[in-house]
Amino acid sequence: MRSFAIGVDLGGTNLRIAAVEDSGRLLQSLSTATEVARGRDFVIAEMAIAIRELARQFASTHKLLGIGVGVPGIIDLATGTLHSAANLPGWSNYPMRSELESRLGVPVLLENDANCAALGEKWIGAGREVEDLCMITLGTGVGGGFVIQGKPWHGLIGMAGEIGHMTVFPDGSLCGCGNYGCLEQYASATAIRRMAAEAVADGQASGLARCMESDPAFSARTVFQCALSGDTTALKIFAAAGHALGIALASLINALNFPLYVVGGGMSRAWEVFSPALFSELRKRSIVFRAGESSPGKQKSTTVVPAQLAGDAGLIGAARLPMIAKSSWNFCSLAV
Repeated sequence: MRSFAIGVDLGGTNLRIAAVEDSGRLLQSLSTATEVARGRDFVIAEMAIAIRELARQFASTHKLLGIGVGVPGIIDLATGTLHSAANLPGWSNYPMRSELESRLGVPVLLENDANCAALGEKWIGAGREVEDLCMITLGTGVGGGFVIQGKPWHGLIGMAGEIGHMTVFPDGSLCGCGNYGCLEQYASATAIRRMAAEAVADGQASGLARCMESDPAFSARTVFQCALSGDTTALKIFAAAGHALGIALASLINALNFPLYVVGGGMSRAWEVFSPALFSELRKRSIVFRAGESSPGKQKSTTVVPAQLAGDAGLIGAARLPMIAKSSWNFCSLAV
């Protein structure tokens, strides 16, 4: 009998749950809105109901290995407490693991969502052939995760991977974290939209101005479409994002010398317009990257690629958590 696990990707807007076979095959998934306005207890109760319903569909043909949950926040992994999550107001210091376990009757593993994405890419995505990788997620903000010897690396207090708050320009824009010049201020979807709005306000971007007038939901996606159509200002904005990302990656490559660095998140869809500037910076700033490129046959070159699993990386990585857990669990059924 094959095994499977349930993966949960909890976001501030959407809640996604999937049953994933131990082969990596996605058996089934479902998605619903995260109704954060109705409170955390409501969201957790709805999550538990959906998990039970999904697990029951495969109980007769597969052995359930466990539940993994990716959360966009800071987690105390030892206690299963969610310390804080910017997109989940009212969830601070919430004993999330115990709340879920009390409803499901089985152990639950929590993990930061960026680490889940990195783990998903390691398992069946861009990182299938390596044991160590770094992933940078470009979305509303910029996150990151490390996988070392096939497992997420957490650091001292579980906050390893805060790549979005690496300083790329010491005298740059003020970040919400209190620092100046963070990568997040230049390479996130929020940053792309801000830089475009600033260019329009300065009267330097007539093409973007027309797009802004015709699209009330003016976003990074809109700027990307302008870039694809050849808009000079939009192309410069994405080049600036690639420039900042290249600076950050150069430091990571010099420090870690991992074989693989994966760029994911919604912004990674714009790879074609920001990656040239990214690689230009890497070749200028990273001695390790250059050394790999010049190695005979490039057998030990550093690889930087876009993610392969797109929006499913975190969901698949969450399901992978019970499969690589130290403990071996035998789950017969979830609590009714």
